Amino acid sequence: MIRAAGGVVWRAGSHGPVLALVHRPHHGEWRLPKGKLEKGESWEEAALREVREETGCEARVTSFAGAVHYSSARGPKIVLFWNMELIRAGGRIDEDEVDDVAWLSPAAAGRLVDRERERRIIALAGKAGHRMAIGRFGRVWIGS
Repeated sequence: MIRAAGGVVWRAGSHGPVLALVHRPHHGEWRLPKGKLEKGESWEEAALREVREETGCEARVTSFAGAVHYSSARGPKIVLFWNMELIRAGGRIDEDEVDDVAWLSPAAAGRLVDRERERRIIALAGKAGHRMAIGRFGRVWIGS
């Protein structure tokens, strides 16, 4: 079983909360930041590392966003996603993996992301069952 983790990274936008998608040029696809767990790493640690590497952002986990599973060329894969609050943007990204980062509304992100399974994670994160509020300092909190 291949284990991977990723993040739905939120920040305040001019018209409401927005989330980060990354573009992978080698695959020609837009997706949520995610990647395989390294030896000795927890699911949440891997998700935070992958977000940092692929978006250049420091974030903190706020809640569990959901899981997907599928068959890959290397075998069965499970990916756990967490909602995250942006702490700081502007760090260096792994340009071998990612050539662009886009901050989009949940609706726009759902239209742009290439994988249906990730569309479901975005839809779940943006549903009314999750509380999203922009605080007075522009932070986005997400919780169930």
